[in-house]
Order: sequence, then C-alpha cells, then structure tokens
Amino acid sequence: MRRRTLVQAGAAAAATLGLPTLRAQGAWPSGPVRIIVGFPPGGGTDALARVVAAKLTELWKQQVIVENKAGAAGVLAAEYMAQQPADGSQFLMAHINSHALAPSLQPKLRYNVERDFTPVCLVGVTPCLLIGNAQLKAQTVPEIVAACKAEPGKVAFGSAGPGSAQHLALELFKLQAKVDALHVPYKGSGPLLIDLIGGQIQYCFETMTAATPHVKNGKVKAIAQTRAKRSKAYPDVPTMQELGFAGFEATTWYGLAGPGKLPPAIVQKVNADVNAVLAMPDVQEKLQTYGAEDGGGTAERFSNFIRSEIALWGRVVKEGNVKVDS
Repeated sequence: MRRRTLVQAGAAAAATLGLPTLRAQGAWPSGPVRIIVGFPPGGGTDALARVVAAKLTELWKQQVIVENKAGAAGVLAAEYMAQQPADGSQFLMAHINSHALAPSLQPKLRYNVERDFTPVCLVGVTPCLLIGNAQLKAQTVPEIVAACKAEPGKVAFGSAGPGSAQHLALELFKLQAKVDALHVPYKGSGPLLIDLIGGQIQYCFETMTAATPHVKNGKVKAIAQTRAKRSKAYPDVPTMQELGFAGFEATTWYGLAGPGKLPPAIVQKVNADVNAVLAMPDVQEKLQTYGAEDGGGTAERFSNFIRSEIALWGRVVKEGNVKVDS
C-alpha cells in the first residue's frame, strides 16, 4: 500500500512539472496514440500493451490503439519506430529482444538503441517458464535432460524467433545441461503456443505472461521458472537454480519507448501516467497473475536498466558463441 501511494504521488508530481511546457506546445495528445507491438496478438508483449492502452485511453480521453508489427523477434517493429517522427503519436512496447539481445546478435542492426529511442517507462520484468505439452511423459527438468541426451537434436523447443529471449534461455539451458536440442523459431508467442498445445513441438522457455492462461487451463504444464527467486504467481514451481542450474536467470521485460529526441514534456507526462496505471489495483492484479514485477519508476531508471541488460546479454552471447541469421 505504501509503495502504491508513493508511485501515485511521484506520478502526479512528474505530470505537474511537465504541464507548462505541454500547454505551450498545445494540448497533447490531440488525437489517437498508437502502441506498436513487435509480436502477433496472443503473446505476452501484446497482452501487457493492451492492459496499458486501455487505461491510458481512459486517462487521456483519446483512443490508444495497439498495432502489431510482427517479425524478427520484435526487431522489425523497433526498426519501424526508430524512423518515426518524435511527436508523441506512437510508442513502442520495447522488449528485451529488440533492445538488449539484438545489439549483440545482429551486427547489421539498422538502429542504435541509445540514439534512436527515448526510454519512457519500464512496464514489467517477468521470468520465463519452462513449459511442456501436457501429454508428454517427460515433465521434470531431469527427465527432459535425459530425453535430450537419448535423442540429441530431436527434442523440439519453440521460441518467439531467432535471437528472442526464449531462444537465449534455450541456449543457456543447452550449455549448462550439456545437451543438444532442436530450436524451432516462430514469429511470436501466439503461434508458438498453438503448436505446443497441438504437439508439433514439445517444450519452450516461454514468457510467464503468455504462458499463464494456458497453464491455468491445463493445456500446458509449468515445469520450472527462470528468475533467481520464485514468482509470487507460481509459488509451487521450482526455479532452474533450485534444480541445480547455478546462475540460471533469463527474464523477459517490457517498457514503453518513443523515437529518439521525444520532447521531455511528453516523456514526463507519459511516464507519470504509466506509473499511475501500474499502481491501479486491477492492473496490479493482472501483472501479478502474469508474473510481471518491478515495473514503474523514472524514465532514467528505464534507460539505465536497458544499458545494463545490453551489457549482460552481450557477455552471454559472446561466451556462448550464440549466432543467428541476420
């Protein structure tokens, strides 16, 4: 309760500071605002974007529309956003794939994260869940390791695309378990989960946000989770570290970012309003269900967080010699 009060107070103060400049520039937003999502509907990024968009629509009295531009594990949407005018008409639901993994995995990346984007607000950090088709016999991590060793390169793990957070979690698993497995990339979590439920693939390290509805309805089984501590949403599911994978931590995160050189007054207002949205009890309930934690704070906090994630995953990519087709 105290944290919620502090978040709301900070949001109100930030909004007040930005008002004089916004008034000088004219009312904002003066028309619909778009949130670009780099994945198809049905995935975790899309789900959180729609929660935020619905609440901002109420606050701003302007339609906030979620638009899906799927491809290249979120990179296509980031490339698009990097080329848009910095007028506050659209934002990107920035993602670990496009803003922390791609800089190391794709040397020909057509944007620079620090130059071409303005971080606005971290929305949430989630563990991945190691999930499997509910009909499979191997439903524990030791059993999956044994299956991979029995049939090297044949046990199929899906991901949201080459170089995605799910892919990197799989590569970390393969390194630590000393196994080979088949990586099957998709264009987002939505189609991946359809094939997992249908039995075309066996497992995946999926975002908790996207996996949760299917775990709850029994169509997939949660086997392990990938943060150092157990999520409140899954108190009975062990972490990979608890199962003997020392230092295994692979998260997914989401946050609003605008094009580079977005006016500071707009950054302040959107940051304040997103903080207010994240403090709403019904939104907090949804975030907790999805396992999304640690969102909110200043734009500077989000900017520093992105820089630390680029450095962290850059080391993992180098040490694991991970490569994807660019």
